Amino acid sequence: MSVHDDLSSMQRSLDELCRSVARLEQRLGSGGLEVRRVRTDADHLRESFALLRTAAAVPDAPKRPDLVPIPDTPYDGSLWTDSDDEGLGARDRRAP
Repeated sequence: MSVHDDLSSMQRSLDELCRSVARLEQRLGSGGLEVRRVRTDADHLRESFALLRTAAAVPDAPKRPDLVPIPDTPYDGSLWTDSDDEGLGARDRRAP
């Protein structure tokens, strides 16, 4: 089964679910907390499925990482004047 077939099948199932909830709402009334909760859950499921269908319709293009150019020239030595030496600590303090 293709993704399109699965999405279509799910859409039909969601439509049937919403019709069943509407029939229950007519029979039981829409005032009860349980009926409202089921209606809200069905609506959320419908919204989530719409997002899923939209995401599935747009194929993801392979994402290239952003390239950061690294110059071949040496770095300016002033960048490191107040830095710590890895594993040795600061120049003016003793290592533990």
